[in-house]
Amino acid sequence: MAKVKERASVLCQERLAEGIYSMWIQTEQIACQAVPGQFVDLYCKDKTKLLPRPISLCEIDREGKRIRIVYRVAGAGTREFSQYQPGDSVDILGPLGNGFPLEEAKGKRVFLIGGGIGIPPMLETAKQLTGHKNIILGYRDSHMFLKDEFEKTGRVLIATEDGSAGIKGNVLDAIRAEALEGDIIFACGPMPMLGALKEYAKERKMECLISLEGRMACGIGACLACVCQSKEKDSHSQVCNKRICKDGPVFRAEEVEL
Repeated sequence: MAKVKERASVLCQERLAEGIYSMWIQTEQIACQAVPGQFVDLYCKDKTKLLPRPISLCEIDREGKRIRIVYRVAGAGTREFSQYQPGDSVDILGPLGNGFPLEEAKGKRVFLIGGGIGIPPMLETAKQLTGHKNIILGYRDSHMFLKDEFEKTGRVLIATEDGSAGIKGNVLDAIRAEALEGDIIFACGPMPMLGALKEYAKERKMECLISLEGRMACGIGACLACVCQSKEKDSHSQVCNKRICKDGPVFRAEEVEL
C-alpha cells in the first residue's frame, strides 16, 4: 500500500471535550487506501515545527474521499491544528503503519477496547467489523467523547476511573462486572491498560492485538525514534527492536514487551 503526501482541505472541526477535537479532512488518495488502525502525519504551517504530528484515523469515508481525526491538544503542533477552520489547507502524509487484521476476527467473539485518546482509532474498526463484538471504552470521568457513534455499531460498555458514568474502574473491571466472554481482543490505549490486557488474554488463551501509542518523529521508520522492545532475537541472540510507526502500530501482544 503506497503512502502519499497530499495538500488536503479541512471540511469541519469541532471540540468534543476539554482538549479533544474532531476534524474532517478532504483528501484525494489517502481515504481510498486507508484501513482501520492506521494513522497519518500532519504537518504544521509553522515551519519552525519541522516534525509532523502522527494522529490515528478515527473514521474513513472512501466514497466521500475524506478522513476524520480525533486528537488531544498536547503541544504547540496540535494547538495549531485546533485553530484550523473549514477551507484551510493541511499537508498530510499517509496512510501509515499497519492496521487491525479484521479478517482474523471472522466468526469470533471480539472485545473492541479503547482507553482515553486510544478510543478514536477503534471507531472505524468497530464500523467495519461484523459479527459478535462487545465494545468497552474507558474514560477518566463523565466527559465522554464518541460514545454515541460507537453505540451505532454495537453494544457499548463504559468504565470511568471516578465512577461518574458506567462502571467504576477500568476496562477490565467492566469486562469482569458483566462476565463477558471473548475469543480475540483489539485494543488501543495507554500502556498500563495494554499491559493488563496482554496478561488477561494470556491467562485466558485469547488472541490479543494492540495498537501502541509512541512518540514518533518521521512516522515512516527511518529515524528509529519510536522503537519498542520485541520478543524476537537476532542470530547473535540480541533482542530485536520494533518500530511502532513502521512495524506497527498494531502488534500481537506477545510480540512486544510492555
